Amino acid sequence: MSLIITSPLRGWVSALDGVPDPVFADRMMGDGIAIQPLDDTVVAPFDGEVLTVHEAGHAIALRSVEGAEVLIHIGLDTVALKGVGFTPLVRAGQSVTRGEELIHFDIDAVALAAPSLITPVIVTNADAFTIARRTLDTAVGACEALMTLAPVQAEARRWSDDGTVIEQAIKLNLPHGLHARPAARIGECARAFQADIFLRRSEKRGDARSTVALLALGAAFDDELVVEARGDDAEAALAAVVALLASGMDEAIPAKTMPAAEPSATPLEPGQIGGVIASPGLAMGVVARLAKTDIAVSREGAGTEAERRALQDAREQVRSRITARAQAGGSIAAVMQAHLALVDDPALIAAADARIAAGNSAGFAWRGAIHDQIDALRATRNSHLIERIDDLVDIERQVLGTLASVPTGTEAIPEGAILVADDLFPSELVMLAASGLAGVALTRGGPTSHVAILCAGMGVPALVAMGDALAAAEDGALLLLDAENGHATPNPTDDGIDAFRARLAARDARRETARAAAADRCHTADGTRIEVFANIGTTDDAANAASQGAEGSGLVRSEFLFLGRDTAPSEDEQHAAYQAIVEAMVGGAVIFRLLDIGGDKPAAYIPIEAEENPALGQRGIRVALARPDLLETQLRAILRVKPVDRCKIMIPMIASLAELRAVRGIVDRLREEMAIDTPVEVGVMVETPAAAMTADLLAAEADFLSIGTNDLTQYVLAMDRGNPAVAAGVDAMHPAVLRMIAETCRLAATHGRWVGVCGGLASDPAALPILIGLGVTELSTVPGFVAEAKQIVRDLTMDDARAHAQRALACASAADVRALARRF
Repeated sequence: MSLIITSPLRGWVSALDGVPDPVFADRMMGDGIAIQPLDDTVVAPFDGEVLTVHEAGHAIALRSVEGAEVLIHIGLDTVALKGVGFTPLVRAGQSVTRGEELIHFDIDAVALAAPSLITPVIVTNADAFTIARRTLDTAVGACEALMTLAPVQAEARRWSDDGTVIEQAIKLNLPHGLHARPAARIGECARAFQADIFLRRSEKRGDARSTVALLALGAAFDDELVVEARGDDAEAALAAVVALLASGMDEAIPAKTMPAAEPSATPLEPGQIGGVIASPGLAMGVVARLAKTDIAVSREGAGTEAERRALQDAREQVRSRITARAQAGGSIAAVMQAHLALVDDPALIAAADARIAAGNSAGFAWRGAIHDQIDALRATRNSHLIERIDDLVDIERQVLGTLASVPTGTEAIPEGAILVADDLFPSELVMLAASGLAGVALTRGGPTSHVAILCAGMGVPALVAMGDALAAAEDGALLLLDAENGHATPNPTDDGIDAFRARLAARDARRETARAAAADRCHTADGTRIEVFANIGTTDDAANAASQGAEGSGLVRSEFLFLGRDTAPSEDEQHAAYQAIVEAMVGGAVIFRLLDIGGDKPAAYIPIEAEENPALGQRGIRVALARPDLLETQLRAILRVKPVDRCKIMIPMIASLAELRAVRGIVDRLREEMAIDTPVEVGVMVETPAAAMTADLLAAEADFLSIGTNDLTQYVLAMDRGNPAVAAGVDAMHPAVLRMIAETCRLAATHGRWVGVCGGLASDPAALPILIGLGVTELSTVPGFVAEAKQIVRDLTMDDARAHAQRALACASAADVRALARRF
């Protein structure tokens, strides 16, 4: 009787030959297939029993009711992650049914930390079952047919020996224990002999030819194993297996591991769950979990023309909904514009159409086209681009949901609730925020994702990358979300609730006082002038910022015009956008950051060759100087704005004085060509340690310096802010970063230049007294924080701020600085 093995994962199925690991590609463990996962949950491929779950959580072996043994190995070299990113949901000996969830894993974090996410699914008892039929080179959903197994007649092994068993003890020197790869090599070695060979650990005993049996031993580094052999060639077999174990099998501890990060900026108290702050604030509300239903699609189409019409109609409906959401303006509009570009992306449409022409349904075709692009992004191993996968999956789900008439699931979230989810799509957040969402807490996600950007722009407190501990927040339970200190408390005590309510009341009173004086110019309590500007990207942002008291804009993200399109904007288009922003800011200075493309912000019409580390490659001004046509067009558009004396030009990602001189030379030449007599200030962004440490050289020729703390922090700490494995450590309050800011201010002062901060630190209430004390005289915050920032500054004296800043510089860690800031 044949046995159908269904897929344990949603993803793309391929042959084992393409797996970049000879243990799997050469079938050392057995035959099977490989899946490039597109989902984060492994499910049972049949009814049966769990034989073993590796202690690292990355591999599971099962036996079907019919006796077929299957190993599912998530990713390559993932044993080195030591369980970080994996959550087993079952245990050895447990009975499971087809489709039952076995393991959850953090797909983004594992993708960044492991050489590959490709997941082999192996039939390990090839002596009992052979693969009669298998699915290859196509997308497959969880629980869809994957392999058909047929039983084989086992041949009895015969010996002419006298039954003597010989054995030898050996210490296991494999750093990650006896996991799948060494088990496969032992099996390959054992199969070269006629003898029966077993490995024994304490009371457990496993056939050396069976990967599953060896994994079930649970042998860890330095455990004692006993190798047994019986048969005509027992001595040779014993010697070969012992020698293989003694060799260590080249199992060195990989340099690339994914340590468990401390997610909270402050030490956690019992009952608290740490997270990475994506949008600061406080919220108290009941937990509302977002339930998402899988959208099943049939493979077979109902005719080419019918399926093409269905896909076109679904795309038009989705486009209409996205366009309506974009009317909200601000950061919502910017993200929705990116989604519109995906809905109408010609490459996606062409790929889907090709699949429809091959006889597939509209849903199957759209899913396949999206997943092709997802695979391409994952292959870049660029953490920022990997975060953009959520946008693709969001668009996939919107179109498939429309085709299948599947509800979004957002209707069940009550007003004032705190949304708790594994992850969240931008479209879902936009719909939920309109209903009065109090806050967001996510198991996954990154601090630079579109969801994080939207939360900050809408003023919704949010924590991300909270991990599996967030499961303790049960649906309907009260949750205190502290996105100022980086933790949440489910089921708080009465005292905890009272203390949090007091903080909320104090915050509300502070905000009300701040709003009343939002339009006033900002000075410290002892009269020092501090300008409070806003970071903006669109005309709507500018109007919003001006209404909340912003004195100007310290950062106009001009790339909003350049991204999500096939060609660069013309000079006239840019000029119209820049003129509208200046007019919306009503009288204040407006600092335009020049095109900041590259790294995490690619543009299709600016080809950049694949880079091993895009964050250290073609970014910012390096790209602009390499494309003088784009740079000069943008500079002309800015110089045409009236009145031009309200415009300032800021150069991103400066690392040398030569870059400043090159841009200054172009500006001066264009001013002469355009007959502009009014001086136009040209400043630099301090985002690299090189710029910070040569701030005196830059200040001698720049008109101002503005610190981009987001990039400066990741470069100073050598931590990628988009990498979930280290994101929790990327804190701009680290003393090393603060010392860079202090040195920038000190060196710039030698030439009388002002220093501002336009990075995320300027929107952190705890950081403002330190920044002012270090010598920063301009703050550019998110629009919603302008009024509160002014109030914080007004309560400071310079003497107190300077003394506080010096104490912060003497701290040993970011956590110590934040503790100091709370006391202050």
